[in-house]
Amino acid sequence: MREGRHGHEGFDGPRGHYGKRGCEHDEKHKQRFQSAQTFRRGRAVAFLERLDLKRSTLVQQLDQPEYESIKQVISGELKAVDSIIQEFIHAFELRETPAGSDKTPEEKDTNHERN
Repeated sequence: MREGRHGHEGFDGPRGHYGKRGCEHDEKHKQRFQSAQTFRRGRAVAFLERLDLKRSTLVQQLDQPEYESIKQVISGELKAVDSIIQEFIHAFELRETPAGSDKTPEEKDTNHERN
């Protein structure tokens, strides 16, 4: 067997140093990373759904007469939430629409007039 730089017999690089145990470790690490990535994506989608709920609440408030006096404020908040939703979708590369929603925020904008 070949003598390694550190005196380890059979040293064939970082993975060869540990033999099969290194490969198993790599697989476990890969699985853990993928599940963590899936978990984070799930949290991002859940947050996007909460933003969409806030957006739909603001749209409803714009249509209610008791909010007429603050209609401009609500409209501004709606524009801000739409902007946040778009940035969030872009930043986290989310392509799906939130559950229970058949339209994207852009499609919703075309259906509701803003001041």
